[in-house]
Amino acid sequence: MLEVARSLDRMVTALVPSLSRSLAEQFNVFRVMHHGTHEKQLSNVFAWLLNSQGTHGLGDTFQQIFVEQVNQGLAGGERLPTRGYEVVQEVDTSGSEDGERDIADIVLTSERASIVVENYEWSDGQGHGYERYLAHGAAGGRQSAVVLLCVRHVSHLQTDGWEKAVVVTYAELLESLHTHVAGDVRWRRTHPRQDFFISELVEHFTEGPGVVSGEDQIRFIEAMCATGESARYGHLPHASAAQQFADLVALHAKRQFEEGRKTLAEVKRALRHYAEDTLAAQINESISTGQVSAVKAPFLGQWEWCVALVRPDPDRNLHLEFGPTAVAQNEVVVEPVTHPDYSKIFVSRQAAGSEGIDRLRQTDVGLQEVLNGLSDGDLRLRNALLAIAAS
Repeated sequence: MLEVARSLDRMVTALVPSLSRSLAEQFNVFRVMHHGTHEKQLSNVFAWLLNSQGTHGLGDTFQQIFVEQVNQGLAGGERLPTRGYEVVQEVDTSGSEDGERDIADIVLTSERASIVVENYEWSDGQGHGYERYLAHGAAGGRQSAVVLLCVRHVSHLQTDGWEKAVVVTYAELLESLHTHVAGDVRWRRTHPRQDFFISELVEHFTEGPGVVSGEDQIRFIEAMCATGESARYGHLPHASAAQQFADLVALHAKRQFEEGRKTLAEVKRALRHYAEDTLAAQINESISTGQVSAVKAPFLGQWEWCVALVRPDPDRNLHLEFGPTAVAQNEVVVEPVTHPDYSKIFVSRQAAGSEGIDRLRQTDVGLQEVLNGLSDGDLRLRNALLAIAAS
């Protein structure tokens, strides 16, 4: 457990300089104005988007997106009408007979249904009454739903009835809105200011973006100072400042991870096409036995980033490996590559009578070169595969 913590320490410390530089250099209107640091600010934005008569010019598009996501979370296949709602903020749900006020952030009401929304950073009822919210929505015989609108879905915080609430995250909503807006060329052309605002909203809340020990603490502080992020140590309250920074780092890391997986998939696709169209023929022209009969990429998990060049028995299969698969193979092969460069393609040979490998070599062909497209006359991968096949 301690080693895992230290590993995370090293990762965070290594990430902070690049994250801090990118955050310091990136303009975002929400970041400049420190908007969205309080739930009321974000409730204003979401209520504006939900209002079909709002100056965003999207009509009831966002309202439909929101209600569709609520419907996906309703139990028993229930469905609410997806349009026709009036939107009101700061609604007292306590009822006239109850002296204690209980204010819901947003309420959507139509003739048939009502949606009562609690907006907060976490999926936490914050001491509000779930049953009061539900009863308020059901007034007049309407179908009622209670929604937790939040940055993060943390299920263990949902207690006292809130475990029955539908959870909708900012990312889910805004990514759907972003997809719609990106495809509506006419709206973007006629509403450039709204388009900019929504783009900033999406970037800040879906793409923006531990504790360290010993020497890592000093390096962490040094990195914060060197990258212009040290002012955060003076922000009050401290817990909010720390959480805001952690949120930005987490969101940025999430984006980097997702984009990294897309890049790995693109490399695999490009490498497989190259192997099918060019590399297999290059190898078969160079040898008379043990020719490549098929190119496959059937592996999953940590072995997913591999393209196999299949050869008939008794000749063993050859592989093109990269990224996480190259790391996994280098940890188990008898003669690992010293000082491996995982921006490169690796080649390996299947072990006799086994699905594992007995040889692994690093090539000088980079992942970016594969993405850019290798030429028909490039023989580097062919030579590396022939060498490892004959070793």
